[in-house]
Amino acid sequence: MSVIIRPIRKSDNSNVARMIRAVFVEFDAPTEGTIFTDKTTDTLFELFQEKNAALWIAEKDSEIVGCCGIFPTVGLPEKCTELVKFYVSNSVRGTGIGRQLMQKSEEFAIKLGYSEIYIESLPAFGNAVRIYKKNGYSLLDHPLGNSGHFGCDIWMVKSLITNT
Repeated sequence: MSVIIRPIRKSDNSNVARMIRAVFVEFDAPTEGTIFTDKTTDTLFELFQEKNAALWIAEKDSEIVGCCGIFPTVGLPEKCTELVKFYVSNSVRGTGIGRQLMQKSEEFAIKLGYSEIYIESLPAFGNAVRIYKKNGYSLLDHPLGNSGHFGCDIWMVKSLITNT
C-alpha cells in the first residue's frame, strides 16, 4: 500500500472536511460543540497557516484517508501544543497510517520546541483513546486551553521530553 504523508493543500479542504465528518457519522459521535460543526473544518488549509501549526494529510491512490496535526490552541500552558484533527478513514484503519500521522505531528511539535502535547476526544472514539493511552497520553480531569469544542469530555496530555 503506497501512502503519501504530506502537508495540507488548499485544494484538500473539502475532501478533508468530508472525511472527518464521515468518521463522526460512522461512530455516531456527537456533533455539537465538536469539529463536526466547527466552521473552520471547511477551511483547514487556511486555519493551519497559523504560526507553529501544521496539518498532515495521508493520501492513498489520490484519496485523502487521514489527517493529524498540531495547533497552538489559545490558553494552553507554555510549551504545550494540541494534537488536532486526528482522523483516519475506515478503509485504512489498522494499517499504521494513524501511527505515522501521530508520529509526524509529535516530531514536528518537538522540532518547534514543545515539551507537551494535549488532545481532546469523545467516548464515541474509545478505540482512539486506547491508542492515545498506548502511545503515552495520560487522562486529565479537566480541559486545557480554549479549543471551543465544549462537546469533548475526554482530555489527555503527553510529555514529549524523553529521558535518554
